Amino acid sequence: MVYKINPIKFGTDGWRGVIAADFTFERVATLAPIAAQVLADNYGDTANNKTVIVGYDRRFMAEDFAKLTAESIQAAGFDVLLSECFAPTPAFSWAAKAHNALGAIVMTASHNPAAYLGLKVKSAFGGSVPPEITEQIEARLDRPVPQADPGKLEMFDPWASYCQGLQQKVDIPKIKEAIASGKLKVYVDVMHGAAATGLERLLGCPVEEINSDRDPLFGGGAPEPLPKYLPDFFRAIKEGAKQYPDSLRVGLVFDGDSDRIAGADGEGNFLSSQVLIPILIEHLAERKGFTGEIVKTVSGSDLIPRLAASYGRSVYETPIGYKYIGDRMMHAEVMIGGEESGGIGYGTHIPERDALLSALYVLEAVVESGEDLGTIYARLQQKTNFTAVYDRIDLPLASMEVRAKLLERLQNETPQKVAGMPVIDCLDVDGYKFRMSDMTWLLIRFSGTEPVLRLYCQAPTMPEVRQVLEWARDWANS
Repeated sequence: MVYKINPIKFGTDGWRGVIAADFTFERVATLAPIAAQVLADNYGDTANNKTVIVGYDRRFMAEDFAKLTAESIQAAGFDVLLSECFAPTPAFSWAAKAHNALGAIVMTASHNPAAYLGLKVKSAFGGSVPPEITEQIEARLDRPVPQADPGKLEMFDPWASYCQGLQQKVDIPKIKEAIASGKLKVYVDVMHGAAATGLERLLGCPVEEINSDRDPLFGGGAPEPLPKYLPDFFRAIKEGAKQYPDSLRVGLVFDGDSDRIAGADGEGNFLSSQVLIPILIEHLAERKGFTGEIVKTVSGSDLIPRLAASYGRSVYETPIGYKYIGDRMMHAEVMIGGEESGGIGYGTHIPERDALLSALYVLEAVVESGEDLGTIYARLQQKTNFTAVYDRIDLPLASMEVRAKLLERLQNETPQKVAGMPVIDCLDVDGYKFRMSDMTWLLIRFSGTEPVLRLYCQAPTMPEVRQVLEWARDWANS
């Protein structure tokens, strides 16, 4: 296969590319010190030092790229704290703030397929840098890096402080006791990624961890928390339902760098963040007494604003990409912010999506309510009189040129009907979101990191969802 070499371009969260084609040692060595300099220009007054955190996940050669990154940044005159092991991306965002550093640079391609590696840039305040920062980095790629005396390079453990911070946010003894007594059974699929060992470190007791070995090919799939990649996970939970019928069973799934989460109820039914976010809203508002608004993206479930209204909470809607949620957290009091793809964050934490913290809150919600996740969600649907369902499909595109043609078609020949239903509203803040009725909408949007068309739909029943998605697939393929 021949790969076209794409320019270095930051997407919704970082720059990603195919290893040895787009993503090479030479390009990373060029980019890393420029990113460090831009962090210094924007956060130097806040940090009052020249330290940059460098970390990595479990992808192919991620630690080698991280070492090169650290050395390149050090040579440009910066002090570097290089991780001694893999860890979740949120752990490095946490480290940036905890160490009062300029920011962090993390080698990860998150949920992308095995051929990809990437580079995320995190700010001094512990979240993704805003678009204006990545635009500055891109604009300087052709300029030489100023000469400087080399800085210091030291190794550090990214897990200790991060775990301590998360443990203070939930009732760990209560969750641990539920597990020890057999009341709670926890099944965790880390998808061969950076969440491996994470929950056991946090809880201080064993959980059933699936796909915990390092596999740079991710079992032939991708480390994205979608049902098609989770056969082992579902098998384990359904077996657990037979073995432990009287226990509350919770399934948790983490993506490759542990900033996205999905789950499953006690019967092995998949729960996307469209389900988990409402469950978390109830837990944080009712049991923990958190205050603040709720932030959702344009692809978020319509159940979220209905539930928010029941608690008297305002809702703020953003384009897709957690950086927009994180930015809102810097300017408003936010209780929770989440996106359809599994990224969920909290105003009482750093402005970063954090799957392990979300997992702890989910476990706490189950233990304190004494209810299965599926039962909690059904109760919330009944409370809000909202029973719509949701699904999404991703269509690989032949090239970025095909992507451009489809986008032009959307702009110039915007559909007035979808699956035979009149479009009553069209929102184009991020892709094109067509609303056909109070409970039916379709979002057509392009991935920011791959030649992929994403189709999202919510409707009253699953057959209606599938009908709309098939219409959208046919539209794209025509």
